[in-house]
Amino acid sequence: MSSVSVTVYGTPLSPAVSRVMVCLFEKEVDFKLAHVDMAKGQHKSPDFLKLQPFGQVPAFQDELTTVFESRAICRYICDKYPDKGNQMLMGRRDGGLLARTSVDQWLEAEGQSFNPPSSALVFQLVFAPMMGLKQDTASIEQNEAKLAKVLDVYDHRLGESKFLAGDDYTLADLAHLPNGHFLVTKDKGDLFTSRKNLGRWWEEISARPAWKKVVEMQNAPWA
Repeated sequence: MSSVSVTVYGTPLSPAVSRVMVCLFEKEVDFKLAHVDMAKGQHKSPDFLKLQPFGQVPAFQDELTTVFESRAICRYICDKYPDKGNQMLMGRRDGGLLARTSVDQWLEAEGQSFNPPSSALVFQLVFAPMMGLKQDTASIEQNEAKLAKVLDVYDHRLGESKFLAGDDYTLADLAHLPNGHFLVTKDKGDLFTSRKNLGRWWEEISARPAWKKVVEMQNAPWA
């Protein structure tokens, strides 16, 4: 039995790290998680900066290849291991260019429209208290309003198709799991459940076994 060649550097509590981990679980690719203690500044160490020049997590190594930025890592995983695990994450192969383009455009929507307000909310609701910082009520209100507008668009889209990029679960859906999970667990679940189509979608994607494995790792004592 060969040793595991894939390593993810970071902590499961990081939304970006958990995004990569759920992709690996979906693809059934064995990996090792190398814990990076950001509280101790390990992400700014010279050795880590060789893997991730911006000093952020995750960093990813696969044999001799190093990749950073979670969405790029997920695309790499799907391209590197096309025949493993879930083979629909980048769209149906018989769907051609249009299928992949649909995934890419909604993955971009996640990164550019969903992620900014949801990340700001997650910081205020989850990480600020962990760091002993006072929550910024104005920031919470402003970003919740911004996110609501994005989710209205999503709800309309999900009235047209089962998932964001079409009728199959893809990276476009997967990418929303980390921030969505924190919002739901911090009493902001109504952002999803108050919208019929979005609520149906969230219930389905958050129940996937691959995501449940990530949540278990987030809840582990060492996380």
